[in-house]
Amino acid sequence: MKTDDSRTRVLLTGATGYVGGRLLPLLEETGIPIRCMTRRPASLRQSVSETTEVVAGDVLDETTLGGALAGIETAYYLIHSMGTKDDFEEVDRRAAENFARACSAHNVKRIIYLGGLGNPDSKLSKHLRSRQEIGDILRTSSANVIEFRASIIIGSGSLSFEMIRSLVERLPVMICPKWVRVMAQPIAIEDVLAYLVEALQSQFDETVIFEIGGPDQISYGEIMKKYARQRGLRRWLIPVPLLTPYLSSLWLGLVTPLYSRVGRKLVESLRNPTLISNNVADRHFSVRPRSADQAIARALINEDKEFAETRWSDALSAGGNPKSWGGIRFGSRLVDSRTQQVHSDSASAFRPIRRIGGNTGWYYGTWLWQIRGFLDLLFGGVGVRRGRRHPDQLRVGETLDFWRVEKFEDHKLLRLAAEMKVPGRAWLEFEVSEENGISTVRQTAIFDPIGLSGLAYWYALYPLHQFVFAGMLRNICREIETEANP
Repeated sequence: MKTDDSRTRVLLTGATGYVGGRLLPLLEETGIPIRCMTRRPASLRQSVSETTEVVAGDVLDETTLGGALAGIETAYYLIHSMGTKDDFEEVDRRAAENFARACSAHNVKRIIYLGGLGNPDSKLSKHLRSRQEIGDILRTSSANVIEFRASIIIGSGSLSFEMIRSLVERLPVMICPKWVRVMAQPIAIEDVLAYLVEALQSQFDETVIFEIGGPDQISYGEIMKKYARQRGLRRWLIPVPLLTPYLSSLWLGLVTPLYSRVGRKLVESLRNPTLISNNVADRHFSVRPRSADQAIARALINEDKEFAETRWSDALSAGGNPKSWGGIRFGSRLVDSRTQQVHSDSASAFRPIRRIGGNTGWYYGTWLWQIRGFLDLLFGGVGVRRGRRHPDQLRVGETLDFWRVEKFEDHKLLRLAAEMKVPGRAWLEFEVSEENGISTVRQTAIFDPIGLSGLAYWYALYPLHQFVFAGMLRNICREIETEANP
């Protein structure tokens, strides 16, 4: 449900990203009308409250910003393009310039921005230099800018924490380059969010920069040791004199959630210490950040859920291509996700998905699924003999061939958890969203591997997955179109 423009005070950008996705429900709890701006409104509308307005807008296209900023008093700027294949510094610079001009044109009073710590007098990495440059650009607007500069953000699903978690979980012995020993001041995601929410109603008559972080000044290596202790793991860190960002990024891409393009940019930024130089934030905010141990413990609360509340890879820019993620990793999971649009309402588009499995089959390569079921039986699994309870109805908890229905929202979402024998955990998910009579069908295969055997299993079958999953989505959409236009 849309809110009246005259009552809308707050604009949230980046709501499909890691920080923005967690900030949104906290802002909704304040009771202040919220408007979210995103390039693809359909991807967000189903996850917001009825009082939150979702509008289309792209910071790289200044002409789209007027409608999003009309009537806005405060705007959160939580946009970052580190995952893009292009020059992310230039992309971020152009985006911020467009946004600053549009805020001035629409008399926005305040911009709240989350950037990165780092001494600007030292030779900053491209990543940190860009984060601080964006703050400078936003300050060219007529709005007062509240800029928070943070170090490592620790939270289930955050980029830095998932890198640390994957390294510690997978490697008993770690070769540690110089960046592992660089000092930082990590902060829990909950504390970052508390600062962002409190800034909304704090009284500041001028632009100000706040450096935020936890009480501990420690290195990445020390964070890894703290994580290992809390998980009851014995790990050995072997220091080496150097390791180039390029080689480090390939190494990280092999054993962590980071694909090498993002890994290289992150590793380059780790050469800079990210420590707080003043305690100004303590005098203006009630937030008292957790210690690193407390932040890690908090993050581990969500460790065994099937998904973190939000993930860095949820940001549309993180994969470089919003329509298809092939083998991208987040957390310990590997993902193959693709979308296709059809001329149909969501109810009609979801109907063939609701019938999947059993006598209907899997829409493509059904014989391959049958072979997989037979092999599963040979190894003591459930196979595909169970079929499904009803040809057209589903409910959470029931079996569907060698899957079990984990989540079901008619016309919207079907998530199946695998019960076949695999070296890990697997899910298959279908999601449908509709906008202006056109439905977007997203099909996602998710695999949570156990050790090297799990990784070997995924990559051995990856070419076959591309073949089967692409054909499955194509035929599902063909079935939707056929039923819509008999």
